[in-house]
Amino acid sequence: MFKNHIDIKLKHEKFIKEVCETEIVFALKSKNGFATSYSNEFEDEDGEPIEIICFWSKEIMAKICAKNEWDDYHPAAINLSDFLENWCIGMHNDGLLVGTNFDQNLFGYESEGYNLILEIITELKKTKKELDLKKFENIEDFENQTKKTIR
Repeated sequence: MFKNHIDIKLKHEKFIKEVCETEIVFALKSKNGFATSYSNEFEDEDGEPIEIICFWSKEIMAKICAKNEWDDYHPAAINLSDFLENWCIGMHNDGLLVGTNFDQNLFGYESEGYNLILEIITELKKTKKELDLKKFENIEDFENQTKKTIR
């Protein structure tokens, strides 16, 4: 199990690097909405697993997971700034987790939206990359607002 935990963390780190490079995140979408799963790690106050929306850094990785209960889903590209400003914040507000680079067995990294925002901003700053943000002045403003919110 320890190796799997390390592999999941490495896939998550790869997710962050790749989405910062391409500025695209992939989800699986059907006529009924986006692909969701349930946490393997986190529970709500009633002891029920928390719902997760899954995202991938590569279209092919999402496509590989479009089987079984997701066989009528197809990859949908989401701009990174939209993902951060709308999806991650919205999911946090709705009590959902973000799943990154899940495998075909539905194992992947599970994160709160605001934590993922900060991880991606850290990588963007490290690579000196800016995003065209609609709701924030720049990356620093977004980072500061996010940190204030989670205090």
